[in-house]
Amino acid sequence: DDLINYALNNKIELKQAEIDKEIGEREIASALSGWYPQLNATGSYIHNIQIPTTVIDGNTITMGQKNTSALTFQADQNILSPGLFQATRAAKYIREQNNLNLEDTKINTVVDVSKAYYDILTNEESINIINENIDRLTRQYNEANIRYETGLVDKTDYKRAQISLNNAKAELKTAKEMRIYKYDYLKMLLGMNKEQSVSLSFENQSMESNILLDTTVLLDMANRVEFKQLNTLKEIQKLNTQFQKWNFLPRLSAYANYNFNYRDDQFSNLYTDNFPNSQVGLSLSLPIFTGNKRIHEIRKSRLQEERIDWDLQNLENQISTEYSLAMAGYRSNMNEWRNAKDNMELSEEVYNTIKLQYDAGIKTYLELMTSETDLKTSQLNYLNALYAVLAAKLDIQKALGTVDTNN
Repeated sequence: DDLINYALNNKIELKQAEIDKEIGEREIASALSGWYPQLNATGSYIHNIQIPTTVIDGNTITMGQKNTSALTFQADQNILSPGLFQATRAAKYIREQNNLNLEDTKINTVVDVSKAYYDILTNEESINIINENIDRLTRQYNEANIRYETGLVDKTDYKRAQISLNNAKAELKTAKEMRIYKYDYLKMLLGMNKEQSVSLSFENQSMESNILLDTTVLLDMANRVEFKQLNTLKEIQKLNTQFQKWNFLPRLSAYANYNFNYRDDQFSNLYTDNFPNSQVGLSLSLPIFTGNKRIHEIRKSRLQEERIDWDLQNLENQISTEYSLAMAGYRSNMNEWRNAKDNMELSEEVYNTIKLQYDAGIKTYLELMTSETDLKTSQLNYLNALYAVLAAKLDIQKALGTVDTNN
């Protein structure tokens, strides 16, 4: 739980998803800002090298002055705008989509961190088993050496013990190297630098206590975040279809402006007198014929809706298959785990019996080594089967959409 909490607060992908969510909020605010009055100011200065003229009743008359300047303040207010209608209605779906993207990242984080933790725990237990194996082999090596030096047996047992001990030490080194990688992988999931240290406590951790799962729970597509994402996308596409229909509506806006006008033949006196004017009004724009573009856009949007319907059906098939695979894997791995557990207990019993018989001179050293190898193998198989069950359980929870991201 501590690891999951840390990952949910520090994983890089989650921080990126949080930023994406905030970017989405800024995009929504930007799109809706069009409903507010739009204020603009423009200024100009013109110097007429040659003053324009016009002819009135056959007389050429100079119009204007050499220097003119204007400063205009204008306010526009949208009243009827298809684009703003769409932005207003789409806002809640875009927020929902961003929240679902964040939730999807959290789900993957919980599953990945949990698997990584169990993998490390399995690796640590494997190292413990190999160390126990090395301790047994060391004792057997020393016993074989004493027997050889006292002339009770030839050097075959001694050499075999040395070979087995060397192999066990090589296996231990491999396991420790893999442990380094597994910790580095966990750090990546946690959003930690490779140089940072992480120490895990495995006290009172029993993987067996976490393997049980209620296999009677029915699959509900509505619980899957991917299904919710696709449904939200469909709603957004429906709004796009509606927007294309709204394009047949006129655009209506109101405006008001105030103009400062200055003119004079001398630049030094240009801004001495102001000749202002102002106005208010309405602007109406009605697209009459656009080459059937709007009709084609509506048809295209409806086809995109239909395509999303097929995507939903395809997703349902994929989720059903994913759930079936996860459930089959869980049941199969549970069977493997039970079998591995029985084999481990039997192997330990066989080894203890043969060890006593070997010490009594009844069994050969080869039989002892075989039973010892069987014991180690069964212990490692048990651990691997246990990890497989836990991983399959997480896969089922993900398939059901029941992964808890509220740690």
